[in-house]
Amino acid sequence: MKAEYINPFLESARIVLEQLINVRPTTGQLGIKDVKFVESHIWIQIGMTGQMEGDIVFGLHEEVALKLVSAMMGGYSVTEMDEMSQSAISELGNMISGNATTILYNQGVRVDITPPKLIQTAAAAGFAPTRALTIPLMMDQIGQLDIKVLIT
Repeated sequence: MKAEYINPFLESARIVLEQLINVRPTTGQLGIKDVKFVESHIWIQIGMTGQMEGDIVFGLHEEVALKLVSAMMGGYSVTEMDEMSQSAISELGNMISGNATTILYNQGVRVDITPPKLIQTAAAAGFAPTRALTIPLMMDQIGQLDIKVLIT
């Protein structure tokens, strides 16, 4: 696992979050952590193919997801992860990943991404718990979004 794999996703997340919800996230400590699917958390899984193979997983508490979706909808209060909220939070992961592939392309790395898969239970994850390069992003008044890179 190489630390530079996470940089395009970190840069992309900062750009997308600033543009979309007008919040500049701060970065936590980079580390290798177990990917554990915890109840009350939402996971957005994006597959990668090409010169980088694996998955990018964005993890956040459901409460943080609701705040993000509310901010994405211009402040409209969102209180449940209904179909519209699930679509919005999935699209956030898609936007971050799509932007990161552009950054990677400009660095000479050719990759494609799969559509986002929203995971709300451990049983739906579809892959065994593993270790991943992880970096948390903290957003004032919203909470934490973890970026987990599972690239081979």
